[in-house]
Amino acid sequence: MRGIRIYNFAICSLLQILLLFARPVFSEEPVLEELIDEALKNNHEILMLEAKEAAAGFRIPQAKSLPDTMVMFGYENEGVRDLYTFDEEMSADSQYMFSVSQMFPYPGKLSLKSEMASRDAESLEASRDFTRLKVTARIKELYYELFFTYKSIDLVKEMSALFSRIEEAALARYSTGMAPQQEVLMAQTEKYMFLEKEEMLKQKVQSLEAMLNSTIGRDAPSSLGRPAELSPGEYGYTLDELLNAAYAAAPEIRAKERMLAGAGAKVEMAKKEYYPDFTINANYFAKNKYFEDMWGLTATVNVPIFYKTKQRQAVFEAEASLLEATHELDDVKFMLAANIRDNYSMLKSSEKLMDLYRSGLIPKTYQSFDSAVAGYATGKVEAITAITTLKSLIDYELLYWRQFTEREKAIARLEALTTVVSSQLLYK
Repeated sequence: MRGIRIYNFAICSLLQILLLFARPVFSEEPVLEELIDEALKNNHEILMLEAKEAAAGFRIPQAKSLPDTMVMFGYENEGVRDLYTFDEEMSADSQYMFSVSQMFPYPGKLSLKSEMASRDAESLEASRDFTRLKVTARIKELYYELFFTYKSIDLVKEMSALFSRIEEAALARYSTGMAPQQEVLMAQTEKYMFLEKEEMLKQKVQSLEAMLNSTIGRDAPSSLGRPAELSPGEYGYTLDELLNAAYAAAPEIRAKERMLAGAGAKVEMAKKEYYPDFTINANYFAKNKYFEDMWGLTATVNVPIFYKTKQRQAVFEAEASLLEATHELDDVKFMLAANIRDNYSMLKSSEKLMDLYRSGLIPKTYQSFDSAVAGYATGKVEAITAITTLKSLIDYELLYWRQFTEREKAIARLEALTTVVSSQLLYK
């Protein structure tokens, strides 16, 4: 009996020392809103899209500008014997030449090019907004997962203390000869398994913090700290309300709509290519003093005689791209609706399971556990019964907080999909 106690004390002391050195240094309690604000400023995916959007904005004035003016300077020699013949005796036809030319696209082409560039910029703006919502949802999901992990650590410690009750009862029965040593060892083994689980959960805390720091845009190895205590709040939106909100304002749909508008402008632009562009060219020829200088003005027009293999095919290509953009928009709407329904179903299912665990299973299992421990102490219940009941209690507690976490994560995803933000969390 004394050997078992010494063995038990030594193992517990060793594990506590290891956990002490492995325990991360916790910082101040992180605030979810502050983490989100920091991520929206520093997340590299968002910054990349902002730079891309800015670049697209600079393309708009370029698209509406005329092509560069062409300037020509040259010299025309008389004869081939001498390199330079611009003199009084031999330069009757030699001359300096200057010209300026400007190409003018057919009316309507520049405005269509500007519209295409504008639609591309608007699409990138909507993509940036969608990415901001997506990053916000990601921060919330990791935050709630971190909260669940800390909650699991608390439960493991609490249940480890409850296993100590079974261990004490086993030791008491063993000391009186009512129970074999195997029951004592079984209770101790279960308790040590919880110490192992606690260490694994603490490692998960560090992993989640690393992912949070990466999403926020931090390069910080320090701990974020423990999230604030949370409790479920009301989420009063119906599925139809969420779908209507998504169709009206979801950035993902808005991005595809701008791409569709841009594809429509490309079709009109391809049709405009049937019409010629004009190039105006002004020339000036400098003669010697015996001849008057000359000037000229010409207009050049390109003739699309190969329209069957060029312009017409370009129209077909643009129309095919327009059809692709139309189907892509429909696909996004269908996928968005499916994701909203999936997360809404997950939300409602989690709420029902939370109510089942909190109102029914957990209280009943606590009663069963107290009864099992009391019965085991008097020899009316076997050790395996008390241990099994306690393990069920642990499972139900963890399942409750798992469903709480999944509920909040589903709400975070719904916010990103629909842009409908709720005050679903109550901070204690």
